[in-house]
Amino acid sequence: MNFWLTALAALTLLRLLLAATIPLSPDETYYLLWSLHLQPGYFDHPPMVAYFIRIGTTVFGNTPLGVRLLGPLAAALGSILLWDAGENLLPGRHAGLTAAALFNATIILGVGSIIMTPDTPLVFFWTAALAALGRLHASRDPRWWLAIGAAAGLALLSKYTGTLLLASVFAWLITSRDGRATLRTPWPWAAALLAAVIFAPDIAWNAARHFVSFRKQGGRVDGFDPARSADFLAELVFGQFALATPVVFGLAAFALWRLRRTAESAETLLLWLTLLPCAVFLEHVISGRVEANWPAIIYPSACLAAATIRESLLLKWLRPALALGFAMTLAAYAQAIAAPFPLPAAHDPAALQLAGWADFADQIAALHPAFVTSDEYTITAELAFNTPPTTTITGFDPRWTYLTQPAALIPAGTAGILVTLRTDAPCPTLLATIPRKRGGQTIATYKICSFTAPANMILIPHP
Repeated sequence: MNFWLTALAALTLLRLLLAATIPLSPDETYYLLWSLHLQPGYFDHPPMVAYFIRIGTTVFGNTPLGVRLLGPLAAALGSILLWDAGENLLPGRHAGLTAAALFNATIILGVGSIIMTPDTPLVFFWTAALAALGRLHASRDPRWWLAIGAAAGLALLSKYTGTLLLASVFAWLITSRDGRATLRTPWPWAAALLAAVIFAPDIAWNAARHFVSFRKQGGRVDGFDPARSADFLAELVFGQFALATPVVFGLAAFALWRLRRTAESAETLLLWLTLLPCAVFLEHVISGRVEANWPAIIYPSACLAAATIRESLLLKWLRPALALGFAMTLAAYAQAIAAPFPLPAAHDPAALQLAGWADFADQIAALHPAFVTSDEYTITAELAFNTPPTTTITGFDPRWTYLTQPAALIPAGTAGILVTLRTDAPCPTLLATIPRKRGGQTIATYKICSFTAPANMILIPHP
């Protein structure tokens, strides 16, 4: 055990070093702006990611390590919680250690632990709920339902897909005789009530604003198109095949298929926690794309399911799974830092998200505009993070009006500049084009257009 804890500590230290080194992605700079204005809800998501960032920046300032501090730490503690869940749900099989090792070998955790998004706290609290369910299973002490409810409420405050945790647990209970008996006691209902109380501030915030984030996240429907849906399905399957890494994906898929007829309560719980969210994501491809990070919530239970494979077969594939998984994750880290693989910058996912923002922002600031804005909120956030405080950054996207911040300070009619990638963006006068580069390679070329401030232009603070 000491060896594995030492390995986890070393892996966590590596992730912290990478978190401090790799530039912030556009979404991270956007969530950093959230953390400057803590509130019970935001236009896009519930508030937990802002709270995580605020804790880190209180220690290390508005730096990459400050923004991401809780990511590697949550991955480490979450690994221990998954370990504990496995030992309690599947005793005598070393299932917890196996599941924690497999989960850490996936790219989705390897990269997700050093990039701060709402999935970071969501997966942590989802795993905490799984650990509490394991304690409930092992001890039969109904007071563990309160821990389950608290974890579920915090998962909901992280991302609205936390509702799938509640739905999966309810489905597990309602589909078994013992579960239905449990539903006739007050404990699971007390857990649900506790989750609702914890989540209530976000509900109240939304209710005062016409349920803006509920409508945004619930309105991701583009209409059915068979060809596009087939493309979305292929993206989902092959994307998860890569993010899980091939051997881990294969082990989890085989285990879940093998468990389809299980009568064991713990194994049935793993099926519901994995397959119900999968069914929701598969349904979603009918009308829209499932982003690669969304299925992260199924990984803890899927890795626990993989640990139920018979020992002889599991031992045969465990080392290859870990070796390939960590090798692929290290390759992703290397590409983000030094780009050793000859991918064109314009098609390299790491470069598209991370590279060239500081130099690009310096070129924008050198124009000395009265203000800078963009029709893309992530560009606005990157410019706010990377330009000097003397450069005025503003936003006209409606999402900025949902941040508690100073009122509009840019007089209507003031002449400034708009930074855009859109070919259809209104551009009365094209002032320049500025590339964002990785080394000598162009990642993207932005149009710099003249722009007249509309009424209620929002001033965006520099972190």
